[in-house]
Amino acid sequence: MSHWYFQKNDKTIGPLTDYELRTLYKRKELTAETRVKQEESGEWLLLKDSPIFHTIHEPHDAPKGTKKDVNHHPHEKNGAQHLGLGDIFADVFKKHPKSDSEKVFIAGTTYTTPKEGDIASSWTRPFLFSRVFFALAITYFLLLACTYIFSNSNTIPGLMVIGSFTMPFSVLVLFFEINAPRNISFFDVLKMFFIGGVAALVATLILYDLIPVGKLNYFNAFLVGIIEETGKMVIVALFIVALKPKYILNGLLIGAAVGAGFAAFESLGYAFNYSIEAAAVFKNLQFAGDTMLSIIFSRGWQSIGGHVVWAAISGAALMIAKGSDPKLQIRHIFTGRFLSLFIIPIGLHFLWDCPWNPLPQIAFKQILLIVVVWIVIFSLINKGLRQISDKKPAKA
Repeated sequence: MSHWYFQKNDKTIGPLTDYELRTLYKRKELTAETRVKQEESGEWLLLKDSPIFHTIHEPHDAPKGTKKDVNHHPHEKNGAQHLGLGDIFADVFKKHPKSDSEKVFIAGTTYTTPKEGDIASSWTRPFLFSRVFFALAITYFLLLACTYIFSNSNTIPGLMVIGSFTMPFSVLVLFFEINAPRNISFFDVLKMFFIGGVAALVATLILYDLIPVGKLNYFNAFLVGIIEETGKMVIVALFIVALKPKYILNGLLIGAAVGAGFAAFESLGYAFNYSIEAAAVFKNLQFAGDTMLSIIFSRGWQSIGGHVVWAAISGAALMIAKGSDPKLQIRHIFTGRFLSLFIIPIGLHFLWDCPWNPLPQIAFKQILLIVVVWIVIFSLINKGLRQISDKKPAKA
C-alpha cells in the first residue's frame, strides 16, 4: 500500500493511501497541478505526472482482476463484508508503520470520511486497540512500581485512574476501528467518553432517586438493569440526535463511548470506596491496597462484557429503530424494533447482578455472559456491514 504526501498552502500533508488521495482529487481538494510525492523519501512531482493519476477514477486501490488483500480487509460472506472473531485479532500481532495508527486517529475528518460506495475498500482490520491497551497497561505497571516498590503514595490516584480506564478505553478504541464508515472523529469519541459517561452516571443517579433500590435480590437486580441501561440509553440517544449518524455501526460506537466512560468512572469509584472502607474497618493499609488492586483487576477484565457492550447494543438498537429517518425521535424508542433489542442489555445486566452465581470460584457467570454479549455484538456488527453493502451502488 502506497503512502502519499501533498503540498497545500506551503504545508506538507500526509501520509495518505491511494484511495484517500483519489478521494481528495474527486472532491477538488487537489488538482492535477498539485505537487505530490510517494513516501517521505520520494521525489516531488505534479499529480498529473504521478503513477496514480491514470487510476484516478478507479473505485478501488487494486487494479481490476487482482486478488483482494486478505491481510487488510475482513472477509466477505454472501457478498457483504463480514467480521468474525478471527478478524479482530488477525492484524494485532503484525507490524504496522506509525502511519497506520495515525490514519485510524484522523478518521472522521473532512479529508478522511469516505463516500458510501468506498467505505468497504477503505476499511482495515482493527489492530490499534491492542496498542492502546499495552500502552495503558505499561503505564499502570509503572505506577504500580512507583507505589509498591518505591513506596510513593503520590502515584496511588494515578494507579486507580489508569487501572480503571485501561480496559474500557481499549474496548472503545476497538469499536472506533470497527466503525467502517469512518465518519465520527476521535475528538467526538472523547467527548462522548468523558461527558457522555459522566452524564450517564448523573442520569442513572436521578433515576435511582425516583426508584429506590435496596439489597440486590432478583427483583432489585432487575430494577438496576432497567435503571442503569435506561440512563445510559438516554445519553446515547442525545448524542445520536446531535451527531445525526446514518449507520448501525455508528450507533455501536456512540453507545460504546458512553458505556466506556460510565464503566471507567464507576470502576474508579468502586476502587476508591472499597479501599477506603477496607482501611477504616481493618486498620490495615496493606489490605486496603490489596482490595483496591483486586477491584481494579476484576472490574477491568469483566468490563469487556459489561457497560461498554451493553450500551453499544442500545446504540445499535436506536439506529435500527430510526431506520432511514433523518433524525432520531422519541417515537422510535417505543417501537418493537428498539425494545426487542434493548431488552438484551437489561436482561444481561440483571443476570450479572442477580444472586444466581454458579461456580463463583472461576467467575463462570461472568464468562458466560461475556460470551453471550459478544455473540450479540458480532451479529450487530455484521448487520451493520450488510447495511453498508446494501447502500453501495451496484456494479455495472
